Amino acid sequence: MSDDQERTPDFEVPVGLFQDLEDLRAQVARLAGQVRDLTDNGDADAGEATEHDDAEAGDAGEEEAQFPPFILLLDPPQYDDELRALMEWVEGVLVPGYLAEPSADARWCHLWFEHPVAIARLHALWLAWQELTDPATCGYTGPSVWHRDHLDPCLRELRPSTGPFAGCTKGEHQVGHRLPGTVPSAWNRPED
Repeated sequence: MSDDQERTPDFEVPVGLFQDLEDLRAQVARLAGQVRDLTDNGDADAGEATEHDDAEAGDAGEEEAQFPPFILLLDPPQYDDELRALMEWVEGVLVPGYLAEPSADARWCHLWFEHPVAIARLHALWLAWQELTDPATCGYTGPSVWHRDHLDPCLRELRPSTGPFAGCTKGEHQVGHRLPGTVPSAWNRPED
């Protein structure tokens, strides 16, 4: 019997379980390789990195690049693309589904994308929504977690009368809101 025939079950296995088994197999192979490297490199000091470790570090860096970065740290071409996608989600999902008519207690600015604080919070909310509404990554409780842990706190921060839209009223937009003044420091007292 060949390896492929041994590895393929003769009954139907859920895809997730089969993927978990493949992940475990890969982890065991990686650990076996590390043990082999450690035992073969007896002359290397305990603190020295091996070629295998360096390769893994490079692989880890490549994996991290798959995750979207914080939107406010992006440069113009990537920032514009990410903001455009965020705007589609906010205007297509969030506003019609979750935002009631703005009021003094629940503000909203139709030009929210000109408020950096709103962009940052809504981008984080959108990233969480992408992950937590996909049953493949979070199961069936993801949407509940998204509402409880992400949507509700985000709206509590964005929509109060003291939030980033505080200076915006229905139909009127202000980006240049009052900034905090200089806070006097106990360490820097003026010379008398």
